[in-house]
Amino acid sequence: MNYSRMRDIADPHLIQLSNYTYISNELGMIYGNPLIIQFALKHSQPPFVFDDYRMGIFVGGEARISINLVERHITPGTLVFIGPGTIINPISFTGKLEIYGIGLFADIPMPFATGQMPSAFNGLLRDFQIKASESDIATARHIIDTIWHIVHQPNYNRQTVSSLVAAMMYHYDGAYRQHIDQMKALQSREQTIFDRFIYLVNQYATHEHQISFYADRMYLTERYLGTVIRQVSGTTAKEWIDRALIEHVKIELKHTDKPLVQISEEMNFPNPSFFSKYFKRLTGQTPLKYRESNTSISICTKQKMQVLN
Repeated sequence: MNYSRMRDIADPHLIQLSNYTYISNELGMIYGNPLIIQFALKHSQPPFVFDDYRMGIFVGGEARISINLVERHITPGTLVFIGPGTIINPISFTGKLEIYGIGLFADIPMPFATGQMPSAFNGLLRDFQIKASESDIATARHIIDTIWHIVHQPNYNRQTVSSLVAAMMYHYDGAYRQHIDQMKALQSREQTIFDRFIYLVNQYATHEHQISFYADRMYLTERYLGTVIRQVSGTTAKEWIDRALIEHVKIELKHTDKPLVQISEEMNFPNPSFFSKYFKRLTGQTPLKYRESNTSISICTKQKMQVLN
């Protein structure tokens, strides 16, 4: 869901979106009413993959969203960070949504020298959602309000916006590090193992399909890793790997025209026949049938998103 795709979605609805959405080749913004999310879900079926940075403030309503395999319940007062490579699958929305956010597209000049990015943005972190203090929420809102005001001025100063983007990134990075420090004091060893496992699965599942790879990376035995993952999540380690792999395959089938043979090779399956049988066993459809049946928005997706109206 990059700049080009967002522009394609927004262009037919510019009058409706003008008060709530801003899109340029450098950045995109949602200002209060997330109407563009409704249009995105009408034009494209999830899951979606994001190849840029997104920072948002959840102010009103509630959402259940699968973010990088893990279901999140997002409520007002939450800072949301989405990094490149994040896979999003909306589940449900309730109440009147109010969201303020900014997306940094490929053409924006990053306000940091190489190697100087805040730690939350250095590529090692895919996403986070933090219940923030009123002060942290207010600070984030002030920065977004200022950026929104500036980009609507004729011939606005790009360096000013770049500096404000840097301030936003530092603010999110600080909130994340404070959150991590608090979690370390409360989190069990088992939960830490699970979080590390999910991180590795999101990073490597397209090429590494076996539990042994992840156990080796974590310096654990397969048996111990499998036991911990099942205890913490109620789901086996192999099921988590399968979920991640299937999500990536679905994205390729829905949003690209790559031949099935190419997808099979890129996802490290031994051959296309094995790939097809694997996909059908987990989804009930062959890859070809799935691609054909997802060329338009399903009725259930439309119904699910009516709460945004």
